Amino acid sequence: MTPRPRFTRRDFGLYAAVIIAWGFSWIAMHCQVGVVAPEISVFWRFLLAAPMMFGFAAVRKERLLFSPGDHVAFLCLGIALFCTNFALFYYAAQWITSGLLAVVFSLASVMNVWMGALILGAPIDRRVMVGGTLGFLGVALLFYPQLARTRLDPHVLIGLGLCVGGTLSFSIGNMISARLQRRKIPVVAASAWGMLYGTVVLGIYAVIRNQPFRIDPRLPYLAGLLYLALMASVVAFACYLTLLGRIGVDRAAYVTVMLPLVALVVSTIVEGYRWTIPAGCGLAAVLTGNLLVLRTPGRR
Repeated sequence: MTPRPRFTRRDFGLYAAVIIAWGFSWIAMHCQVGVVAPEISVFWRFLLAAPMMFGFAAVRKERLLFSPGDHVAFLCLGIALFCTNFALFYYAAQWITSGLLAVVFSLASVMNVWMGALILGAPIDRRVMVGGTLGFLGVALLFYPQLARTRLDPHVLIGLGLCVGGTLSFSIGNMISARLQRRKIPVVAASAWGMLYGTVVLGIYAVIRNQPFRIDPRLPYLAGLLYLALMASVVAFACYLTLLGRIGVDRAAYVTVMLPLVALVVSTIVEGYRWTIPAGCGLAAVLTGNLLVLRTPGRR
């Protein structure tokens, strides 16, 4: 079989952009939890992001008219990637720490490998599996103090279940996007339609639950909302889904393992995170896993 392509400068640039944009999103998401219901916060986020994504697609001169069958796929993409995924994590953030959220989300690096094999018929790269496993274990060590202090009460168990469900939904969305890209559907246009459909579904769900469409006027909420809409949604998803089509669902999803490192650096500066020996070992494991994933495999 032919070897997988090497990472180009563009791939590394996309990779870094996603890690930075999504790495800071954990703090911004934390500012969204509290006054406003989680599904409403996600609704506002993509209500702002969808028009910007359509504008981005227009600037790139991507086509925006598609067949009814394509719109069914966009609806599924929106439900999985821009609706269920985020709503579940926003709900989970009410009960468990941001570090634990990041650790569970990093499971997407391994989920994508198996789902890519089952759904897309993609070969399983052993090096990616080892790298992803090392990365996940490393992140767990980095956040060991938070994990050790977490009591397994019913709310925490519910939160963990929601995180796993959100990560699974994220991976399903990855598979849908990869299939669309194989059919030469423009990635930004598909994301724009997906965000629009996800927003509509969230709105319908909120109406069914009789949730008020309120907004928190405080600066942290508004600033976090703008960051999540522009940087973490439009910029990051455009980069991530492009990367997914270029290097594969398995290697692209490894950014989910690197995200907590950015959150950890911010936590060290802002929240006074205290480094320990397990944390140092965890950092070494994540970096080693990253090198395994980014290094070009030989012929298989």
